[in-house]
Amino acid sequence: MYKLVASDMDETFLDGHHRIPAANLNALRRMRELGVLFVPSSGRPYQSIMANFVDIDQELLQDSYVISYNGGFINRYGDPTPILSTTINREAIEFLYRYGVEHHLAMHIYTPSGKIFTQFLPPEEVAYVKTITGVIPLSDDCTSLDFVGDEDLVKILYMNSDFDAVKRLGAEMRSLLDPSLVDITYSSKRYAEFVPAGVNKGTGLAHLAELLGISIAETIGVGDSANDLAMIEAAGLGVGVANVTDDTRPYCDLVLDTPAHDGAFAELLERVIEPEHQ
Repeated sequence: MYKLVASDMDETFLDGHHRIPAANLNALRRMRELGVLFVPSSGRPYQSIMANFVDIDQELLQDSYVISYNGGFINRYGDPTPILSTTINREAIEFLYRYGVEHHLAMHIYTPSGKIFTQFLPPEEVAYVKTITGVIPLSDDCTSLDFVGDEDLVKILYMNSDFDAVKRLGAEMRSLLDPSLVDITYSSKRYAEFVPAGVNKGTGLAHLAELLGISIAETIGVGDSANDLAMIEAAGLGVGVANVTDDTRPYCDLVLDTPAHDGAFAELLERVIEPEHQ
């Protein structure tokens, strides 16, 4: 019997405006009644994830957890102090930032405190990040990481609306980076994400399952993109929403018929969770 559902947020649990569809909110209520723990799992910071739930009944996520920064951080829901945290090698991220500046690449740079610095964003991405908490735009003439001071960094991503170009860039960067320090993954059909080596949503889910004393076979992982793949593969049941990307779809045990913007968790509840409690 499944005891925990870990879900990606953007393009999986949320609609295109970073809101929770009504169908998903109803599914959360029912999962709570059945004793199934819902755990948000995102590449975004904890603080940004929490902003998505500010208007809901907080009882629905009481005693739950949040997996953030692609599995690098785990928090108890409602507690901003992480119980697990991983940051990226400073020299590696300084190289990635300089490379982004030199090639004028659209970038997001993430800190443990929840700040998301952005630079060189095209208009459509500027409009998109306005719906995300913690975003701080940088001027185009910023050329070093002095703006973060001594604070560690968690990850950096490059953005391009041409996803094929993003993947080509990621492939080119692999030969320039030490694989013992940095891993590369992809998300939202426009991002190449550079994260600490060995960090992914699958390891985050495994750490949380161990903390809770449950088998990872008793978990469900739900996502839509390559940065969800490790979680989808690690979970007892790996689920893709209908809009799951082509590179992730083959690894899903189940692909739902409902896309994220329509609230796919009602279908997950009906097809998988409810039958186990009859």
